[in-house]
Amino acid sequence: MRPIATDTNDFPKLRERGCIYVDKTEFVHRMVSCEGTSLYFISRPRRFGKSLTLSVLKALFSARRELFEGLYIDRTDWKWEKYPVIHFEFNDVTTTSIADFETSFAIHVQERLEKAGFAYDKSLPPPENFGNAIESLSAANGGKGVVILIDEYDAPVGHALGDVAMAEAIRDRMSALYSRMKNRTGDIRFLLMTGISKFTRLSVFSALSNLVDVTQRKEYATMFGYTEQELSDNFEEHLHAHAEIMGMPYDEYRAEMKKWYNGFRFSTEDATTVYNPVSVALTLDAKESGFKATWATTGRPSMLMNYLKREDLLSIDYEKMEGVPAAAFDVADLRNLTATALLQQAGYLTVKDYDSESEDFTLGVPDEEVRRDLATLVAGVAAGETDVWAANLGKMLLHANWPKFFVGLKSLYAHMPYGSMEEASHEAAYQRILCTLLASQGFEYRAEDVQSNGRADIVAKHKKGIYIFELKVDEPVDKAFAQIRKKGYAEPYLADGRPIWLIGLSFDAKTRRLVDCAAMPL
Repeated sequence: MRPIATDTNDFPKLRERGCIYVDKTEFVHRMVSCEGTSLYFISRPRRFGKSLTLSVLKALFSARRELFEGLYIDRTDWKWEKYPVIHFEFNDVTTTSIADFETSFAIHVQERLEKAGFAYDKSLPPPENFGNAIESLSAANGGKGVVILIDEYDAPVGHALGDVAMAEAIRDRMSALYSRMKNRTGDIRFLLMTGISKFTRLSVFSALSNLVDVTQRKEYATMFGYTEQELSDNFEEHLHAHAEIMGMPYDEYRAEMKKWYNGFRFSTEDATTVYNPVSVALTLDAKESGFKATWATTGRPSMLMNYLKREDLLSIDYEKMEGVPAAAFDVADLRNLTATALLQQAGYLTVKDYDSESEDFTLGVPDEEVRRDLATLVAGVAAGETDVWAANLGKMLLHANWPKFFVGLKSLYAHMPYGSMEEASHEAAYQRILCTLLASQGFEYRAEDVQSNGRADIVAKHKKGIYIFELKVDEPVDKAFAQIRKKGYAEPYLADGRPIWLIGLSFDAKTRRLVDCAAMPL
């Protein structure tokens, strides 16, 4: 089996080591083949292949044809001409303070301009050096232009979102750099900027009137991530080997893998969903005896985490958000960011459907891996605690440690938000919080479990047991148990063989607190 690269986004290294590369050069060829200046922007979630794509482009414009042998673009009429390449990677720029940012930013710009072959003038600020470099390098190339690749253009702003004033100051300083391209597009052969979010008030979006945003273009919908066909074409041996380790028939294995890692949709017109590439790589390289969340282990985006410190997320129904206007994705004003915008752009929400008449989106969680990580994240934020806290609460439930479980659950509900959604439907809001906790700990659950005699509020399943929850508002917990028994909510599960627990929860509508709770075995 060909090796799977999990330790590098460097295209030359990947090819030289003989690792699997899912051929995306047809998309690259489409981008670079336009006559004259080609200026592009695309946003995708973290760890979705953006850095690798820019590495491919750098090798392409460096005329390293030997690296592309057997790939799509090697069979085209591409001329393999060499261009000077300015390649910025802003994710590692320090943002602990404005002073630290300015120092780190200046060093990064200097290093990258010098790597491109420009003689940096330390007496001039980074933006002026950048502008001079574009002109100088293009002239040295016979006027054919320079290639500019900007990886994670928005990272320093996102890293600083915990301090909006500093984020705005960083945005302004980076805008000064990007604005140097405005009057020099004639010297730019090709530009691709990538990031997680589109901070529309960065000057680049107003200065470059011909910058093409292909984030939701159908022709680039599967440029990042893997389709089902690409997974089969490139990883077949690894997939069969992993299925054998897991002891699953191959068709069942593939269905389960799709459930865990495939669900990201990046176009309103193309409904094709793709796998998270890092999840595929880490899962198939390790070949462990079960599926697990891998994307989360590579770190959550600081942009999102900084914002969550001051944003309430408990009122959002993540599984199905209908009627979301395009304006909800706007991240222009750093002081009024919406959780919806950041979660969608960070990859925690994806397009599930699009209504072309109303131009509204339906959003939802992409896959099981993201569902668990998001639920853990939200539960931790809700309680003002860490992921460990949520995990421990799940363990208390599994081990029927009811005193500690109920203490933790009361703490979680004590952080319940006040708002119009909860005013209209108390029980649904309480239900949503509990489902979030269950999802974070890998429980298979169903809210409003429809049965012949009614609907159980929540039925959760785990290999260690079945848990039937009934929630009451302004009613004693005894009524919850009476309803479970009267309606026979446990009957569909009697033949299962696992222990069955009945759990009653009673809430006070005025305080939004969990005021009474109990559990008993069937």
